[in-house]
Amino acid sequence: MHVVLVSVCLLLVTPISMSWWAAGSQLVMDPYQICKKTRRLKGKLADICNNKPGLLKQIAVGIGLGQSECQYQFRFRRWNCTSAKKSIRKVLMSDTRETGFVNALIAAGVTYQITRACTTGDLIGCSCDRKMKRHKKHRKKQKHDPMPDGDWEWEGCGGENVDFGVKKCKDYLDTRYRRRSDMKTLVKLHNYAAGRLAIKNNMRLECKCHGLSGSCTLKTCWRKLPNFREVGNRLKERFDGAAKVIAGNDGQSFMPEGETIKPPGKLDLVYSEDSPNYCEAKNSMGSFGTQGRICDDKSLGEEGCGILCCGRGFRKYYKTERKNCKCKFEWCCEVKCQVCNETRAISTCL
Repeated sequence: MHVVLVSVCLLLVTPISMSWWAAGSQLVMDPYQICKKTRRLKGKLADICNNKPGLLKQIAVGIGLGQSECQYQFRFRRWNCTSAKKSIRKVLMSDTRETGFVNALIAAGVTYQITRACTTGDLIGCSCDRKMKRHKKHRKKQKHDPMPDGDWEWEGCGGENVDFGVKKCKDYLDTRYRRRSDMKTLVKLHNYAAGRLAIKNNMRLECKCHGLSGSCTLKTCWRKLPNFREVGNRLKERFDGAAKVIAGNDGQSFMPEGETIKPPGKLDLVYSEDSPNYCEAKNSMGSFGTQGRICDDKSLGEEGCGILCCGRGFRKYYKTERKNCKCKFEWCCEVKCQVCNETRAISTCL
């Protein structure tokens, strides 16, 4: 009798859980699609969909920015963050290291784009960071907010308003999960926050000197967003060192799976499910396998044929291409080139 009850419970709960996370992955990757279902939405998310088309547009751009960076960072990995056949959405339905990395990059991308749009005037209802003007010039230096030496002033209103970007990113990504405390939600919200902090904690301080004959009698400074490639690089390092976690005893938190592992900090990425090897095609998991992928037969890294091809071996062939070469500039004003044949070796996974 006990076995029958457990089976029935699984049948009832699993579809609900899967539909929730399927909707969640759709929300992340396609904000316009989820806004078509606005009748089911409430609060801040409904307000964004119904009343703030400009903000929604920047959110969509930020999601695209995060996805493009994911594809760059994972360009040599077995799963390369492809969006083909809804692969990335299927990965987001699990809770692997890859899921955590994508979620962090999406949050970083949305925060970055909203902040930048606010600065350039592409988004109404916000301004630059005026609160920095109220801060003392010579306050104690902080790790993530370095202050310049000597006499200086904030230029204008202090810089790009990253706090506004963080807040609006939370309104879009976090709102619908705040009343949930299941394991996947805790991990998702943690990685969202880590992505936003990868922007906020790495704002750059730029200064300009003013004075006669190149002197620096007065220096004005402002805060600027970091280069997004740098953000992607930092999050990729966090991905490489991501911590596997399990549910805490209180049901409201998580802890490292191993007793000797250091508890993850706010900047760290976490996950609760082991990743598949992505060697073979498995549509349900968003894996296309690695057959036919170009690899480097001389590398021992993740782009090398040994790792990328999963031990199946590789095929090597030579391809000759015609390219411009020996180009010269001739006065005035033309560049003339010869056409050369260039042969290169290409290796692809079996």
